[in-house]
Amino acid sequence: MRNTIIAMGISCLTGFSLAACQGGDKNYTNPDLPATERVSSLMSQMTLEEKVAQMCQYVGLEHMKTAEKNMSAEDLKHSHAQGFYPNLHSSDVEEMTKKGMIGSFLHVVKAEEANYLQSLAQQSRLKIPLLIGIDAIHGNGLYCGSTIYPTPIGQASTFDPALIERMSRETAVEMRASGMHWTFTPNVEVARDTRWGRVGETFGEDPYLVGQMGAATVRGFQTKDFTGNDKVIACAKHLVGGSQPANGINGAPAELSERTLQEVFFPPFKDCLDAGVFTVMTAHNELNGIPCHGNKYLMTEVLRNQWKFDGFVVSDWMDIERMHDYHNVAETLKDAYRISVDAGMGMHMHGPEFYEAIIECVKEGTISEKQIDAAVSKILEVKFKLGLFENPFVDLKKKDEIVFNEKHQQTALEGARKSIVLLKNEGNVLPLEASKYKKVFVTGHNADNQSILGDWAMEQPEEHVTTVLEGLKAISPETNYNFLDLGWNVRLLSDNQIKEAVQQARNSDLAILVVGENSMRYHWNEKTCGENSDRYELSLPGRQQELVEAVAATGVPTVIILVNGRPLTTEWIAENMPCIIEAWEPGVAGGQALAEILYGQVNPSGKLPITIPRSTGQIQCMYNHKFTNHWFPYATGNSLPLYEFGYGLSYTTYKYDHLKLSEASITPDKSVKVTVDVTNTGKMDGEETVQLYIRDEYSSATRPVKELKDFARIPLKAGETKEVSFTLTPEMLSYYDADMHYGVEKGTFKIMVGASSRDTDLQSVILTVK
Repeated sequence: MRNTIIAMGISCLTGFSLAACQGGDKNYTNPDLPATERVSSLMSQMTLEEKVAQMCQYVGLEHMKTAEKNMSAEDLKHSHAQGFYPNLHSSDVEEMTKKGMIGSFLHVVKAEEANYLQSLAQQSRLKIPLLIGIDAIHGNGLYCGSTIYPTPIGQASTFDPALIERMSRETAVEMRASGMHWTFTPNVEVARDTRWGRVGETFGEDPYLVGQMGAATVRGFQTKDFTGNDKVIACAKHLVGGSQPANGINGAPAELSERTLQEVFFPPFKDCLDAGVFTVMTAHNELNGIPCHGNKYLMTEVLRNQWKFDGFVVSDWMDIERMHDYHNVAETLKDAYRISVDAGMGMHMHGPEFYEAIIECVKEGTISEKQIDAAVSKILEVKFKLGLFENPFVDLKKKDEIVFNEKHQQTALEGARKSIVLLKNEGNVLPLEASKYKKVFVTGHNADNQSILGDWAMEQPEEHVTTVLEGLKAISPETNYNFLDLGWNVRLLSDNQIKEAVQQARNSDLAILVVGENSMRYHWNEKTCGENSDRYELSLPGRQQELVEAVAATGVPTVIILVNGRPLTTEWIAENMPCIIEAWEPGVAGGQALAEILYGQVNPSGKLPITIPRSTGQIQCMYNHKFTNHWFPYATGNSLPLYEFGYGLSYTTYKYDHLKLSEASITPDKSVKVTVDVTNTGKMDGEETVQLYIRDEYSSATRPVKELKDFARIPLKAGETKEVSFTLTPEMLSYYDADMHYGVEKGTFKIMVGASSRDTDLQSVILTVK
């Protein structure tokens, strides 16, 4: 394989197309020409081999060198995090880059390596720069030293798309300063199974909220036009169904009706396309029996023909290969590559076999060169618009001025403050008074480490991260904190550690327990959450529940802080502990934000973007269910969720009054104005997220009991009243009827506005559509 691939790459230089190899017209080097003309000029000079090379992505050299030392070929086959090529050494990949046989790299996490790779590409015949991609999911977290923002589930808890757009804009700037051009985000899968480990990488369970946050992410990374040296291209992923796997396991089959696809899973992707997203990544799983990586319905009929997508599709980590050895729909790897490209795939992540197979398929006529041209033209368009032909390198001196700058740190802090959700506050404990709680016991696996960064973040410089313990000490330095270090591994907790925790709690005025899950990628085998860390039950991992109950038994007032990437079934805690905070994974400033909230310097304002179940047996557990989901209660236990979608407490209180419509009756083509008065009836300034839901009361096809259609996050000073206005459009009232025709049906709609999806939090009026 090694010699074959390199020999094929040399064929251009030995006469495959002499006219093309000699160069011809060089207009593509003129930066004053439109990108489309430059693409056309360059492609006219490219050989087939050079075109297919642009569709090939490889892992970075340093990544390969590390894996070469530690992995076998069998390890590579099953790995989702590390990669190398058994028949190609990293030195061979260097030579291939010099010959223009590679178009893209991923897992390049140092600016110095990015510059080196670009220098190799500049030695190729046409000097086409490399497109370097990275999983910058919530900040450029795989790069050491970058600003790490809250994970997407926490971002969604802010209900603040403008803030998410700003985080993404700043991430793009840091990426470009570090030599990276393409982020594999946003993940706009609608999370409908909390056993799935990647819930924290999503924006929750509601299609509308997911779409709004996904579109904001795209706008932040790309802006209106990603032309320029401080933009990157975004990638909407994973198309589609991976967030509702058959058994909760990443990559398991998804069986989804056309109605469910059109109403739940497709809309967020369409929102991202409307925002201009230039790449889409297909899902690991099969959809209704067809692997997504070979699914022409998804990549061509829906993306291209229906939605008019004008970018390119990229595969996920070795998933084309899995059509051969996992899904068994292709007898050979070559068949798998042919099926995928024919279905609409534009770039292969990652590995060498794709290159040779696709060239053979074109020569045999099983794939047309027109299909290759369609993909390559879009890849080159990106490189031209990003300015890589003019300057593919980064200034290492300027990098340190940009990455983790003060402005970005402040945005990370604001994001953390707004993402944290207060779930329960009883007993007059919160906000804490330093004069009342002078001796505070702090423990828990997540109290003093980088678990607060979440998945898709490697270990960061300690001085960049404020842990929960560090935040507490900084915000209330006069308090005497006694800390018991339990280690970072949530799976491990000894009898002696629990006994020591009980003893220290008894000698304190207050206990703060920071419990939850571990998403740290650099402890891959021990993590309990994140990519490929799926679970069949969702209680606190290890013996953390024993720790909580033992400390609670002392009678000391106790605050529970949950640090986790997905909902946990903490029913006992909800019923027995006075104060509970859902912190999610709040990023580098998470410890400071939590301490500020605990001591009342910041009023909590986050709202849940996902329903929290009492038991794993309730899955699926979501607010926008059909009426018959709850036809009968479970024979044992409480059938209601632990916490509802949109729920979140504050240190103040809000009152909703005077909900009204501008018209009580409209025609299907008209909009109606919805207004409500919201008053801060407490003594503390705060921010409230006002939520608008609808219910189609009678319809030809069954509808959810309620659907989120809009929201507004508003600041309210103590005692202040504001009128909040929404415009309810025909699009918001439309759905796919019994014949799968999209539009508004006549009848009555229940319009609901309030603080959460919980019925007791909502006021309602009736709208009639004539």
